[in-house]
Amino acid sequence: MRSVQIPISDETIRSLEVGEPVALSGVMITGRDAAHKWMVDTFIKKTRQPEGDDQQVYAALKPILAGGVIYHCGPVVAGLDTKDYRFVAAGPTTSSREEPYQGDVMRHFNVKGVIGKGGMGPKTLAACQEAPGAYLHAIGGAASLIAQSVKRVLGVHKLDFGVPEAMWVIEVQDFPVVVTMDAHGRSQHAVIEAQSKSALEKLLAA
Repeated sequence: MRSVQIPISDETIRSLEVGEPVALSGVMITGRDAAHKWMVDTFIKKTRQPEGDDQQVYAALKPILAGGVIYHCGPVVAGLDTKDYRFVAAGPTTSSREEPYQGDVMRHFNVKGVIGKGGMGPKTLAACQEAPGAYLHAIGGAASLIAQSVKRVLGVHKLDFGVPEAMWVIEVQDFPVVVTMDAHGRSQHAVIEAQSKSALEKLLAA
């Protein structure tokens, strides 16, 4: 398994290939539907005006996401009352819901890695080539195991979105993922989809 430090350089991202197992270490941020829609609507497409702490959060996110990683995850978090936060479970969320937003977020914030499960579509694959970036598949059903790689919760933004949808800033050590979409236009998800479609057509024709 190859060790990769966050922030990730363009050179390192371009060297990653589909099928390669990677252990990530460094600071990353979680973000799901509410976070992605907020980033795109407020700061990229600007279809809504910033309000409340929006500008402060944006300023805090920019250096974390530049060369950084965003994780599609709705964690189970202990210590909400004391603010001594600790991830109890940190499994990946299905990534397809972020397809309308992910490419724009990658380009705008210079995001290098996107972690989730289930893969993403052509818009994100195009952004992986342009940013450059990579989609990194996490292990579904291993939420407690993955949480063990989260060494510290450094902070949280937009907790008013709810615990699963908030943007948690976390420090990880040897976070296990597999490259399934790379910066060269290759997608293991597209390959599997094509193979499955072919197999289904053969079954239906039999």
